[in-house]
Amino acid sequence: MNKEIAIQVKDLSKSYDDVIAIENISFDVSHGELFGFIGPDGAGKTTLFRILTTLLIADEGNAEVEGFDVVKDYRKVRNIVGYMPGRFSLYQDLSVEENLSFFATVFGTTIKENYDLIKDIYVQIEPFKKRLAGNLSGGMKQKLALSCALIHKPKLLVLDEPTTGVDAVSRKEFWEMLKNLKEKGITILVSTPYMDEASLCDRVALVQKGKVMSIDTPDNIIEQYEREILAIRAKDMYQLITDLRVFENTHTVFPFGQDIHYTDKKSIADKVSIHDYLSNRGHKNIEINNIKPSIEDCFMALMTDEN
Repeated sequence: MNKEIAIQVKDLSKSYDDVIAIENISFDVSHGELFGFIGPDGAGKTTLFRILTTLLIADEGNAEVEGFDVVKDYRKVRNIVGYMPGRFSLYQDLSVEENLSFFATVFGTTIKENYDLIKDIYVQIEPFKKRLAGNLSGGMKQKLALSCALIHKPKLLVLDEPTTGVDAVSRKEFWEMLKNLKEKGITILVSTPYMDEASLCDRVALVQKGKVMSIDTPDNIIEQYEREILAIRAKDMYQLITDLRVFENTHTVFPFGQDIHYTDKKSIADKVSIHDYLSNRGHKNIEINNIKPSIEDCFMALMTDEN
C-alpha cells in the first residue's frame, strides 16, 4: 500500500439476500484528506462505512486502512479508527463526562491525555458534563459523539451522516470542526445526503444504488458538466414543471428550491421558444435565466445517464 494512502478499497461488494448494497466500489483516500460520500438514503454509504470500520464483512473485494486489512487485521484497524454512526449510539443513561470517560478507558487512554485534540469541541458541552446524554439537544449530542470518536486520537475519522437531523447553525459549526481536525492531520471520511456539503470536501464520491458514479474534486465535477442549465420560474410552479416535462425539446426537468432547473435536447436552448411555449400554455410572470451547475445538478445528470 502506498505510504501516502490512508484508505484503499478495491472492487468491494456487499448484498443482503437479493438486495445489492454496494457493487464493485473502488477508491483511495490520501492521508489528511477530507473525503465525502454524497448520496441519498439507500445509496450504500452506511454499508461501506461499516465494512471499513470492521463491523461488516464484504462479500467480494478488499479494503485496507493505514495498510491494515479490515478483515485480517480488524483489531489493529479498530485501534486507529474513530467511528461516528448515523444514529446517536452513546449511552443515554450516562452523563456527558461518563460517556467520554468510558470510551477513553476502552481504548486505554484518559480524557486528560488527549484533551487537546477534543478541547475545541468538548469545551462547548463541558458546562453540561453532568447532564445525561439522552437529555442533550441534537447539536450537543453531535459534539459529544464526535468527542467520543476522537478521544483515543485516531488516524482515521469515519462519520456516517453526522449532520442529519441537526439545525443549520449546528451543521455549519460541525463542518468548521472537521476543517480544524483536518488541519491537525486526521484523515476524515464523511457521508452526507446534503449536496451543499460536497463543496466542503477535498474530494467527493457521488453514489447511488451502491455504485460510485463519479469521484473527483467538487470543482472538477462541476467543470465536467456539459449542458446548459436554465433556471425557470412562473406563477404556477406545479403546472410549470408538468408542462416542461412534456415540452418536445426537454432533456431534463428538476425542481430546485424556487426554480425549475431545465436542460434542453439541444446544446444551446432556445429561450424564446421555451417562453412562447409556456405563454401559450397560459403561464404568467415567466422568468428564464442561465445559471451555473451545482453538485446537485451534476448528481441528477449522472443519475439520468445511468438510467
